[in-house]
Amino acid sequence: MSSPVAASPANVDWVGVAHPPAGDAPRIASLVPSLTELLFALALGPHVVARTGFCVHPKPDIVRVPKIGGTKDPDLVRLRTLAPTHLVVNVDENRRETVDAARAFIPNVIVTHPADPIDNVRLFALFGAIFSRQREAATLRLAFDKALSELDAAAAGGHRETVLYLIWRKPWMTVARDTYVSATLARAGLDTVPMQSTRRYPELADDDPAWREANRIIVSSEPYAFRTRDADELAHRHGRPAHLIDGEWTSWYGSRAIEGLKALARFRRTLR
Repeated sequence: MSSPVAASPANVDWVGVAHPPAGDAPRIASLVPSLTELLFALALGPHVVARTGFCVHPKPDIVRVPKIGGTKDPDLVRLRTLAPTHLVVNVDENRRETVDAARAFIPNVIVTHPADPIDNVRLFALFGAIFSRQREAATLRLAFDKALSELDAAAAGGHRETVLYLIWRKPWMTVARDTYVSATLARAGLDTVPMQSTRRYPELADDDPAWREANRIIVSSEPYAFRTRDADELAHRHGRPAHLIDGEWTSWYGSRAIEGLKALARFRRTLR
């Protein structure tokens, strides 16, 4: 297991562990789709030895990496046989008990928890420092800064609105304001409806006040695969605009956030 070392703050993950340099031949397992793609964007693809079935980017390179199950229920026996030296995980997407079990045979577990788009800057620096990809991380940072500025400009061009962002149906589910999704939408000038719930992903009844409080409804293509017809149905039922967007724009961090923020900026401009 990694232990605190004398290192720059860039080496420190989200639980306060400072990770030493990985060396020239790391074997990296990822339980997070966004982080798997980020590893490839940092030219670490040849060192990725395990992924989840939800790690689908980048194509076609990702196909060669063995799958070990899902983000919540990976096959730890299979993971052990792949002998990773590093495991990258996320507080929201992976279960603590799963990560704790993996610590028994994986020397370095890197914990992430981006809660706002700007946290991608820290994420790029963290992976760059651990895996000696500072130059690649700096390139991503420049592209990210440009995309974020584009989103800020789009948000500044319109008034702030309150939105109900749906991620699931049967039951209806939305996002709390302390999530990465809500923070990303807020950066676009779209504030999610405040929920009277302690859950990060609250359920909604058909008569919940949130349906009436939102200026517009947004349905996401993931994790539930909403379609345009769902947005049209909700617009008719609740008498307010409803839109379908790609869930990757708001929920994927890492390198995909760059194109996601650009796409969200284009979407925001259509709402004027």
